[in-house]
Amino acid sequence: MSIKAGIINVTGYAGMELARILRSHSGVELIAVTGRSAAGEQLDEYLPHLDRMGLPIVEQDELDDVDVAFSALPHKASAEACVAMLGKNARVVDIAADFRLHNVEEYETWYQPHPAPSFLEEAVYGLPELHRDQIKEARLIANPGCYPTGALLGLAPLVKEKLIEPNVIVDSKSGVSGAGRSLSQTVHFSEANENVSAYGLSGHRHLPEITQELHEIDPSQKWAVTFTPHLIPMTRGILSTIYVTPVDGRLPASPEGAQRLRDLYEDYYAAEPFVRVTKTPPQTKQTSGSNMTQVYPVMDQRTGRIIIVTALDNLVKGAAGQAIQNMNLMFGAPETEGLEEFALFP
Repeated sequence: MSIKAGIINVTGYAGMELARILRSHSGVELIAVTGRSAAGEQLDEYLPHLDRMGLPIVEQDELDDVDVAFSALPHKASAEACVAMLGKNARVVDIAADFRLHNVEEYETWYQPHPAPSFLEEAVYGLPELHRDQIKEARLIANPGCYPTGALLGLAPLVKEKLIEPNVIVDSKSGVSGAGRSLSQTVHFSEANENVSAYGLSGHRHLPEITQELHEIDPSQKWAVTFTPHLIPMTRGILSTIYVTPVDGRLPASPEGAQRLRDLYEDYYAAEPFVRVTKTPPQTKQTSGSNMTQVYPVMDQRTGRIIIVTALDNLVKGAAGQAIQNMNLMFGAPETEGLEEFALFP
């Protein structure tokens, strides 16, 4: 199988990472890349770390004859590009947020008027561990946000088995690459270095995405999620610490309950190639550059609460790697193809 692929907006961090990973994918030929500010330049000259890619950066309307298009544009612009590529009979993976929320009113509350609301019903939320069968048949994938990926993979086993109360706290720390390449005061080196800051306390755009997917797993609950992201002075990675309370009697605060908790996670993720249940709390460097999410569930036997820690690379499993995992499923390729590199450590 040879899948002809194109990347819309290769000059952003997610677009660059797509090109890097696709280079080693045996079943993909990357035939075209676009970049709004770099059209006309050679990819490996504009981005020297993508050495010998041998591709010109073209205008967006020149992207034709691809089997799959990855859109790494900002929201709104991404929706418009995705619709255009669907009109050219390509299958599309949207790394932006435009098709993640099923409800148009919810989307417009958190973003802006939706440029293509008629496609929301068709789009499939691209978290393979939750929606693998739908992804295989889809022509439009809404790649999940980086924060929701870690939160949902941490919560899914407990939610699926109806083992926790619906009040959930997700505390997440992210490296500065999650903010993209556009410079702002908060990610300026002298502002971010040796500094930690919380943001989005009145509501973050990834919050409704987390709540939506928890409701899909267990619609019987009215999920109340407190989500607080933090910016920390590193380039890549997201570490999420999740706090939940078990339903009375289901998972006792005892060594037996702690073992049942661990067994639940190990059984749930036993067949998943990109989720690893760890024996020690994960660290972001242990996932840097890889498509792996590490998950560590533990019972606090003093309080009866459950704590789940997850770690992932926000540019790989949180963006480009997950997009390629989705593409593999869409085209019947081995799900792990091109994605089996170990993390870069240290």
